[in-house]
Amino acid sequence: MKTQEYQAKQLFTDYGILIQPFILCQTTQDAVEAYRVLNAPLVVVKAQVLTGGRGKAGGIKLAKDEHEVLEYSQKILNLMIKDFHVEKLIVNPAVNIQSEYYVSFTIDRNTKSVKLIMSAEGGIDIEDVAQNTPEKIHQFVIDPFIGIPDYLARKFAFLFFSDILLVNQMVSIIQHLYRLFIEKDASLAEINPLVVTKENELIAVDAKMVFDDNALYRQPEINNLYDPTEEEKTELYAKEKGFSFVHLDGEIGCMVNGAGLAMATMDLIKLYGGNPANFLDIGGSSNPQKVIDALNLLLKDTQVNVVLINIFGGITRCDDVANGLLKAFEKIETKIPIIVRLTGTNELEGRNLLQGSKFKVAQTMSEATRMAVEISKQ
Repeated sequence: MKTQEYQAKQLFTDYGILIQPFILCQTTQDAVEAYRVLNAPLVVVKAQVLTGGRGKAGGIKLAKDEHEVLEYSQKILNLMIKDFHVEKLIVNPAVNIQSEYYVSFTIDRNTKSVKLIMSAEGGIDIEDVAQNTPEKIHQFVIDPFIGIPDYLARKFAFLFFSDILLVNQMVSIIQHLYRLFIEKDASLAEINPLVVTKENELIAVDAKMVFDDNALYRQPEINNLYDPTEEEKTELYAKEKGFSFVHLDGEIGCMVNGAGLAMATMDLIKLYGGNPANFLDIGGSSNPQKVIDALNLLLKDTQVNVVLINIFGGITRCDDVANGLLKAFEKIETKIPIIVRLTGTNELEGRNLLQGSKFKVAQTMSEATRMAVEISKQ
């Protein structure tokens, strides 16, 4: 579960990590009023969306008066950043930045432990630093039985600072961020950038938190922060219907029974030069209603221009799937081509049911996939 910057910053404040004061706004008038309340000579107007790259997309602006706050907030609230429409922004005083750093905690699957990641090259280009100069990224595996006592935190802090005032501040930030990460069942806690101001203060200028969905049952206050995106709402709908669903960026909608077959279907689509729009496993039952629900789910995606249905009838009977398809299209109006491959239990009966219908029936997985890719490219 991802959170907005303003939500993560509130958690930082609760755990004693210094941030700038900010005001959350949903309209341009809110932004102007926030500027008046903050009474700062220079403010930052920042888009609130669940993605990175806000600065490069024009979602972060410096404003020196009410006119600029009004102008920038209007532009930002009309922005689309990586398919996310900006509906909220924050206004906070600008800081006198002397230098920028990167600090985060995440889960290291290899060591099954928390990992501390630090860099003296913080800011909007941290991904480029990681790719082009990985030696500037410091990584430390944290022993869960030891955590980060003072001596370790000081060791990490001295990597970047010799000034004892900054070292002490860095020690506090590392320890508090780690405690927040552990106590709230996070999978990522990130400060980018962590800045040193000309007043010799360490301030978390940005904040990012991601939480483990499987632990939300014991984190009710975190669960209350959940503001799902449209994509996440779709995945929640799929979960309620008993599907395993992941949205992707392609054009070929996939409906498959069985996770292994679903993965193989997507691999074959890529092999033949196509792009799957999703991973969708409808499970092993023979309930025709599942087919109707799955098709409704696939056809909601405006990028989908062809649907590939690949069913292996083991527990699932192919004639039940065929009946479900025919019933679904009594209720669904679409011009999108539907390619069906049925094999296994009652496959002949299933194919016979679909004869003369609007479906394009294939006998093999390879034939069905080639048809889907060719149609998607037309």
